Amino acid sequence: MKLNGARIVWESLVREGVEVVFGISGGAVIHLYHALPEYPIHHVLMRHEQAAAHAADGYARATGKVGVCLATSGPGATNLVTGIATAYMDSSPVVAITGQVPTSLIG
Repeated sequence: MKLNGARIVWESLVREGVEVVFGISGGAVIHLYHALPEYPIHHVLMRHEQAAAHAADGYARATGKVGVCLATSGPGATNLVTGIATAYMDSSPVVAITGQVPTSLIG
């Protein structure tokens, strides 16, 4: 198996003991979703990015494990902000992963 950016992300999360990820797919993170079935991580499909961030926070509080949320770039990433802020204010361990379009397409 040839490593690429998506596989490195999942490998890193598995090594840190992550078992569950909350998220919603989008163009800038589709490569992560394509690689996900290769790893023992359960993905919980959410209807909205804000729900993913709050679910990751709730999961962290309930289990004591890190909560992980995943969203695409732009509005997907900004929709995570309220949940991330809530987790931050209460010192809840949450990791947010977002995509980004290629630099050459920005501007």
